[in-house]
Amino acid sequence: MQTTTIKLADIKLSSEYLRLDTDVESLKTSISKIGLINPLTINLDNELLAGARRYQALKDLGFDEVPVHIVDRQALEQELISIDENLVRKPLDKLELEKCLNRGREIYEQLNPSAPKIELAVKDLSTEEKKIEKEKEEQDTDSFAAITAEKTGLSKSIIKSAIKRDALASDTVKKARSLGTINASQTNEIIKLDKEVQDKILPIISTKTVKEAKKIIEAAKKEGFDRAIEVSEEIIPLPKEYANLRNLAKRVNKNLSRILLEELEYTGPEKKAIDKEVFKLKENLDNYMRIFKYDTSSSTSFKSEEEDDIFDADDLGSTQDFSPEYLSQNDDNIESYDL
Repeated sequence: MQTTTIKLADIKLSSEYLRLDTDVESLKTSISKIGLINPLTINLDNELLAGARRYQALKDLGFDEVPVHIVDRQALEQELISIDENLVRKPLDKLELEKCLNRGREIYEQLNPSAPKIELAVKDLSTEEKKIEKEKEEQDTDSFAAITAEKTGLSKSIIKSAIKRDALASDTVKKARSLGTINASQTNEIIKLDKEVQDKILPIISTKTVKEAKKIIEAAKKEGFDRAIEVSEEIIPLPKEYANLRNLAKRVNKNLSRILLEELEYTGPEKKAIDKEVFKLKENLDNYMRIFKYDTSSSTSFKSEEEDDIFDADDLGSTQDFSPEYLSQNDDNIESYDL
């Protein structure tokens, strides 16, 4: 994509989807004060692809020449085809896949200005807001997330989360992901901060659970970095073995619940090996309850406030491991997968 300056009068308005009848007064004020931050986007024929409101504001302000990004539509279409091939056929690691998804989104939205845009901001939504967002997502058939979900078997929410991680995470955070220092769930929290703050907070949350990381990052957002450090120091660390146990127990329980609910019976060649592991698990659980003196007569004592999503979706592996049926279970619990 080439960036240059051309005369505003040379830009052609040929797309029926360009929004030229909207209020641009606040935009004009902004441009007058700080200039144009994002250039207009045109194709090789000088046709405006994106930035109709900016175009209108610049025209009203009397600009003669304006900065533009020149997009070769044919080249973009070829790149998008290549990305689609990679997403569907080529095994990609977690960061490569997220980069492909984000670049694919950029191209798709440039080529299809009327398609719904994926919002990159990370927000803490209320239960009602999540419900509304879910309903909108179910109705969406034209966004990049919707199109890609059909091709890959991933849910739209998983695709959006992956795109946000690539778009919003600092290079340092991405490096930590690649080294396994932090996982996708922790990354989903840290990208709520500006990239400069991400780099400062990274060493603090890298050894924390997602629930702990949420508290620290919330403190950083509301009260600053110093308060985040204080909150971190107040947290009683959870041993890694227990964090892993909690994650694995949640996964096992969800899988067992599904097997029992749907009465899924398996009689294949792996049944003996599976039964052996299940009996070993039962034996270990019995010993665990006995040694730590748990009252197994009632499980009500273990019911607490709504649990935090601590599932480390790094375990879902690469694109070679795509399983649409599995991935479509509970998006709220697996949206933080790490591809």
